[in-house]
This record gives sequence, C-alpha cells and structure tokens, in this order.
Amino acid sequence: MPGPAFLEGDSVALRTIEQEDLEFLQRGINGSEIRRPIGNSTPYNRDQERDFFENVVRDSETVQLLVASEGTPVGTIGLAPIDREAGVAEVGYWIVPDRWGEGIGTEAVESIVGYAFDQLRMHKVIARTYGFNEGSKRLLEKVGFAEEGIQREQTFVDGEHWDVHWFGLLVREWREG
Repeated sequence: MPGPAFLEGDSVALRTIEQEDLEFLQRGINGSEIRRPIGNSTPYNRDQERDFFENVVRDSETVQLLVASEGTPVGTIGLAPIDREAGVAEVGYWIVPDRWGEGIGTEAVESIVGYAFDQLRMHKVIARTYGFNEGSKRLLEKVGFAEEGIQREQTFVDGEHWDVHWFGLLVREWREG
C-alpha cells in the first residue's frame, strides 16, 4: 500500500515512497518500456533500489513521490535537482505502460509543477526527454512546457545515440495558462 497522500488530484494521488514500494519501483525501472524512455541502460537490483530510497528519496533536497491511481501504484514522479538559489527544478516521471493514455502522467506532472511553483517558490521547472519519446514530449507540451533546445546525440540508449530535448515552463506561463 502506498504511503500517505502528499498531493491529490482528481484521479491520481502523489504519495510518499515507502520501503514496501521498492519492489514495485525495481520492477518498473527494469522493464524495457520504462527503462528505455527514461534513458536508463543498466539494471537495478534490490540493494541498488534500496540505496536509491536511502540516498535520493529520503534526501530533503529532492521531492520523490509515488503516483497512485485508485490506491494502486502506477508510477513515480520527482523534482531533482532543485536549485533553490536560481529557483529551478527538474521534473522526472514514469507511468506503468498499461496505464499510458489515461491522463495519469499529465495530472501527476500538473500536480507537481503546481507544487513547485506554489509551495517551493520555483521560478522555472525544466524537463528532458529523448528523441524517440514522443509521448513524453506531447505530455510536456500539454502541460504548457515549451521546447527550449536539443542536445544532438547526447545520450546512448539501446545501442543508439539519441537527441536530448529540453523543455521549460516559467511560473508566469503556468499562471497565465
């Protein structure tokens, strides 16, 4: 069972990540349909997932949450790194493939972006996606992000070099949108 709700939307809840969620996270991050879109090329075992929990999830300098729908874990979302001096945070997320296309990712990103601007007083939220990940590009644009630049063949995923697309959303754009 996911931890307590931190942010709640109409159909998703962003909940704290607890140790009992580590098996779900490990299973997700190792699946090719998630691993590939987030640019991860190495497997994660239980100890590595526990290290992620201890060193990243529990770090007060990041925000890492479980995405739940109808009480069931369906993904993860986070803000890291958070540059409090510049007022910039990077959002990253994944949703289990069998729930793609339901608007869960969009609602989760909208929730955490609102939190970043309203509670953390960020000036800008950034995100990156890879040239082959059209779904993530569409999600970011739907939320209001604008593509700001491309790093050509910047990452290596599944035997190929891919462009990294950077997106940004300013607080004033969020408030106007």
